[in-house]
Amino acid sequence: MEFIRVATFAPYSRGGVSMTEHTTWLTQAAYDRLQNELEERKGPVRDEITARISAAREEGDLKENGGYHAARDEQGKNEGRIAHLEHLLEHAKVGTPEVPDGEVHVGRLVTVEFGQDDTETYLIGSAEEASHSPHEVLSPTSPLGQALIGKRIGDEVNYELPNGRVANVILVDVQNH
Repeated sequence: MEFIRVATFAPYSRGGVSMTEHTTWLTQAAYDRLQNELEERKGPVRDEITARISAAREEGDLKENGGYHAARDEQGKNEGRIAHLEHLLEHAKVGTPEVPDGEVHVGRLVTVEFGQDDTETYLIGSAEEASHSPHEVLSPTSPLGQALIGKRIGDEVNYELPNGRVANVILVDVQNH
């Protein structure tokens, strides 16, 4: 499976890891879905919102026109999503993660053991993958995701829970997605 490399930026640090620049990987299918969404939002969705704003303007007093204000709010959300998608897709590069087999990285399926007979399998990936993956998606920037990146089968991994406690898991399996 081929992935798309997308550089994203966030001006903060988390868990000692600089988040100034990290890479988001998308499957080709996710990239195509996002491209289609962008085209839909820039075309028919934008046109429909513009028509609703125009129709509401013709009703008269805009101060108390709920339909006008709702359409303007929707327009703002749509334009924000368009800007996000354009930035995401503009910085995309087709490629695959170059890491050794058996090592955790974005795009890999990982199975971790939380305790005796308590295992879970996750796809290490982005939010864009989560809605279309048959597997539960674990963000590489989440505490567990950050702790797993670069680890190999058999490694014991510690990570901090939201309540401040430290949890231990054992990496049981790593597979290509």
